[in-house]
Amino acid sequence: MKFNQARLRQLHRALVPVMILPILLTLTTGMLFQLAVASDRANDFLWLLELHRGKFGQINLDLVYPFLNALGLLTLLISGILMWLQSPTSKRKQI
Repeated sequence: MKFNQARLRQLHRALVPVMILPILLTLTTGMLFQLAVASDRANDFLWLLELHRGKFGQINLDLVYPFLNALGLLTLLISGILMWLQSPTSKRKQI
């Protein structure tokens, strides 16, 4: 099945800058909290867990933040794979 290459690239290019901050935030806060748990200091770093789950002070995105992260990542993954599959095969073999 052939997809409109230009629209696919536009979607991918528009979504990357929007998704980079939440993905990096989720990644770093999750990793740092796990380090705190490993050093038996998890109670001192519960604020990291709140950020990881989507609670930003007065703004509580606890219910939708994981779904938005997952939907954005899934869209980037699918659009990236589709662009890769539509690229010429000679280009893919070089990599």
